[in-house]
Amino acid sequence: MIDYIELNCFIEPYKEEIAEIIVAQLSDYDFESFDLQSDYVKAYIPMPKFDLSKVENDEIINHLKEEYKISFSVQMIESKDWNAEWESNFQPIVLDNLVCIRGSFHQQNDECKHNIVINPKMSFGTGHHSTTALMLKNVHETVKQGDKVLDMGCGTSILGIYASMCGASEVTGIDIDEWAYNNSIENLSLNNISNVHIHLGDAGKLEQFNHFNLILANINRNILLNDMHYYKEHLEKNGLLIMSGFYSQDVKLIKEEAERNGLSFVDQKEDNNWVAIKFALNA
Repeated sequence: MIDYIELNCFIEPYKEEIAEIIVAQLSDYDFESFDLQSDYVKAYIPMPKFDLSKVENDEIINHLKEEYKISFSVQMIESKDWNAEWESNFQPIVLDNLVCIRGSFHQQNDECKHNIVINPKMSFGTGHHSTTALMLKNVHETVKQGDKVLDMGCGTSILGIYASMCGASEVTGIDIDEWAYNNSIENLSLNNISNVHIHLGDAGKLEQFNHFNLILANINRNILLNDMHYYKEHLEKNGLLIMSGFYSQDVKLIKEEAERNGLSFVDQKEDNNWVAIKFALNA
C-alpha cells in the first residue's frame, strides 16, 4: 500500500464556493480525494506525487489570498484501505431525476432514467462538482441518436458514459493522466458500456481521429484556450463544442478565442461562479 499526504487547507472566512475553487486547483496537482469540513478542506495525495511548492505558488490560490486568509498544514497518513475510505465519503448525486451517479456499493435509483456507476477514487468527476453537473445537463440536452462524441480530458469518463446512454453511437475519451485512463476503463466495465474508447494522451492525440458531432471538454481555462484550435479542427460542420472548468470572469477570454477559431456562441450555464459554455462551428 502507498502512504498518503493529508493536506489541510484552512479558509478564513470560510465560504463553500472558495473551498470548491481550491478543490479545483488541487485536482490539477494529482490530489485524489477531498473532504469539505465546516471551515477547511482536506485533500489527499500519494506521497510520491506531493509537492507543496506547487500548491503555495498556485496563481488562483494566491489571488484568493488577497481577500481570504488561506493556510496549509501537512501530515502523513499511513497506508490504509482507501477504497473503504472513499466509499464512506462518496454519496450518490441525482440530477433532475435524469441521472443518478452512484458507487457500486449504493442501491440503484429506479426514479432516475439512468444510473451511472463510478468507482469513486477521487471526488472530482463524480458529478458532485458544479462543472461536471453542468456538463451532464448539457449532454442530456445536446446528444442526438448516432452522434460521434469526444470526451476530452475524460477523467472518470462520466460524460462519455452518459453520452453513450443518451444515444451517441461512438464516444472517444482522451486523458493525459494514466490514472484517469485506467479508472475510465474500469468505469466503462461497471456500466457495461462498449462504444466508448479511451486513449492516453493530450490534444495532439486528436491527429489520429476524424471529426466529431460533439466535443466535450471539462478541463481548465488555460488548456482550453491553448487547445481550442485542435477542437475546432475536429468538429463536423455545424458541430458543437461544450467547455467547462473555468469561472464566470473567464467567459470573455473563452469567447474571444472561440471567435478567432470560427466558433459561434450558442448558450451558457452557470453554477456557483462556474460556467459551461456551448459553441457551434460555423457552416
